[in-house]
Amino acid sequence: MQAGKAVSRRYRNRRIGEFLKELDLTEGRSTSVPKILRVMKANGSPVPVFETDDERSFFLIRLPVHEGFSVKAEVVNEVPRSHPRILRLLESFEGEVGRADLMATLKLQDEKHLREHYQQIAIKRGLIEMTIPDKPRSHLQKYRLTDLGKQVLATKNTH
Repeated sequence: MQAGKAVSRRYRNRRIGEFLKELDLTEGRSTSVPKILRVMKANGSPVPVFETDDERSFFLIRLPVHEGFSVKAEVVNEVPRSHPRILRLLESFEGEVGRADLMATLKLQDEKHLREHYQQIAIKRGLIEMTIPDKPRSHLQKYRLTDLGKQVLATKNTH
């Protein structure tokens, strides 16, 4: 498998194999392995790892993510360049911060604007988190930087 040469064998259960093929949940036998190897090599990804047991009762392929393509790397590199608002939000954090403090620091008047253009974007990207996630509307709700948010701040000067 590592060499990209797969040997077609009969399906262990021909009926299941043919049924899955008819439903377009699988393809012909062994045609995708060479393609996986070719594409991963072309984009500089680590080599996939193929595993099975001696009885060949399972087949597992691990496709490691190229470190340059990870969501974390994308967020760390992209936020400082294309989201100056979000970067300003992250810079306003010192420990746990309430909504009113964020608005004051960012000199914002409209709570909805803070929520839609700052908070929700940062939360969805994993840059900040709520201290009381079970009660997002609690008057005691505060926000704090995640490790990813701290990483974005630490790398902002390198961009």
